[in-house]
Order: sequence, then structure tokens, then C-alpha cells
Amino acid sequence: MQNVVKSGISNREESDFLKLYMLEKERTRLRSEEISISLRLNTIQMRLKEIQEFYNEKSISLQNNDMAESRKTTSDEEKTDFKTLSIDY
Repeated sequence: MQNVVKSGISNREESDFLKLYMLEKERTRLRSEEISISLRLNTIQMRLKEIQEFYNEKSISLQNNDMAESRKTTSDEEKTDFKTLSIDY
């Protein structure tokens, strides 16, 4: 028992310093991760907005085309007279 030397720093303080160090490292890592995720999120949101705008434009143009075709079809149906031909086999 005489050869046992006790450290001047208690185990509790040593573990607190180690814990503070590890928590600081984790906080730094999480902050950098948060920045990269927020940048990625902004990019994703911008792309989703572009896609939505494209859908809106195309849906409007398709509706206009459908209306024009329906008007054209009704006017063509009224004016078109079919001619019948006899086919000899």
C-alpha cells in the first residue's frame, strides 16, 4: 500500500474535462452538419419550386390546347361530310 500514489486530480474532475472536450467536439461536428444540411435543403427547395412552376405552366397550356381542340373538333364534326366509296374485292 505504500507504493500506491494518488493523483492530484480527482477522477470526477478528469471525467468532467473529458466530457466537456467530447461535447465540444460533438457540437462542432453537429454545427457543420447543420450547415451542410441547410445548404442541401435550400437546393432541394429551389428545385422543387422549379418543378412546380413547370407543372403549372404545362397544365395551363394543356388546358388551353384541350379547349382549342374541343372547339376545333366540334366545328370539324359539324362541317365534315363523309363520302362513301364502294370497294370491289
